[in-house]
Amino acid sequence: MKNPTLIIAAMLWLASPLFAQDTASEKTPPVELSAAEQAFVDQLTNATLVGRFSIQGRKNMTPQAERYAITSVKKTGDNNWIVQARITYGKYDLPVPVPVQVEWAGDTPVLQVTDLKIPLMGEGFTARVMFYKDRYAGSWYHGKVGGHMWGDIEHEKAAPDAGDN
Repeated sequence: MKNPTLIIAAMLWLASPLFAQDTASEKTPPVELSAAEQAFVDQLTNATLVGRFSIQGRKNMTPQAERYAITSVKKTGDNNWIVQARITYGKYDLPVPVPVQVEWAGDTPVLQVTDLKIPLMGEGFTARVMFYKDRYAGSWYHGKVGGHMWGDIEHEKAAPDAGDN
């Protein structure tokens, strides 16, 4: 169970009680965004992260595929954000809001969670993921096991209008 796909799945599962809070927060005024923050929202709204992850210390391991669907990203205050993601793991396919923090390295957002405890899956889930242009890269840990993750940020192409020929 120690890989980034499980970390993200577990983060999403843990955050599922926030559904009720997310509805209530829609009644609060939106947080004003800087140009960089708006670009981050645009970058991840209706996006899919498609890439690979490695596990450090595993000799001759081919990086494994990973895929995360993100519906939206919303700033809730200071460096706190909610990533509305869709997780498909085993027989589960659920939309889940994930609370994260976002720090900035110049114009580059870095998403982070630290020592997240996930019921039934353990504790010590930590990740740092940066997003730049159409790519993401980062590191992840679950306790003493960790590795790297990287890939592309993809957006579905809009279907052509029926009138377009």
